[in-house]
Amino acid sequence: MASKNVRQMWAAKLAGGGLAMGKAGGQAGLPVGSLVPVSAVRKAAGPAAHPLEGTMRVSFSGQVLGIDPSLRGTGLALIEFRLGREPVLLRCRTVKVHPKKSMAFALGEISRAVTEFLEGSEVRHVALEQTIYVQNFQTAQILGAARGAAIAAAAIHGHDEVWEYAPLRVKQAVVGAGRASKEQMARTVMALLGHGRQLASDEADAAGVALCHAFTWRG
Repeated sequence: MASKNVRQMWAAKLAGGGLAMGKAGGQAGLPVGSLVPVSAVRKAAGPAAHPLEGTMRVSFSGQVLGIDPSLRGTGLALIEFRLGREPVLLRCRTVKVHPKKSMAFALGEISRAVTEFLEGSEVRHVALEQTIYVQNFQTAQILGAARGAAIAAAAIHGHDEVWEYAPLRVKQAVVGAGRASKEQMARTVMALLGHGRQLASDEADAAGVALCHAFTWRG
């Protein structure tokens, strides 16, 4: 029901010409120069207060590939943002690698999956979730390797500038609360995308990174 309410509010604003959008970095599906009511996003996520309560300037247009790097379960989500339209989830995937497979094999799978998403599409920007906290040095190495495989694949295909966002910033931009739960995050992502099915956790995280980039990027 939350998804329907958010989409209805945005549709009403669009119909009434009450939104505008700037030049680059904004929220999906709204015209240039628009101010998006953050309260609409809050309804999808729960009662947490949004740091930008009231309005939020948005201005991004184009496709963003969001990536949530992980050696055994990298999330990928390709979202298209167009002026005057709601964001559209074009593709999503979790790159699952069996624990018995070697690290080299897993890194190859991540690279191939990112390449597959970039080829034949018109991705404007690539955005990753940044690794902030890890249990130990070995985990940091593994996550760093997964992140490196994704970034290298993007760079090979012409995306030599990749944007990274800390999990706290992603949650603040999408949900409005840095301490939002994974469930709140997934629920809000699906509400913003109007998605009809439950996204896998890693795919929802990747979509959140793409949304965060579009909400906050200024070019």
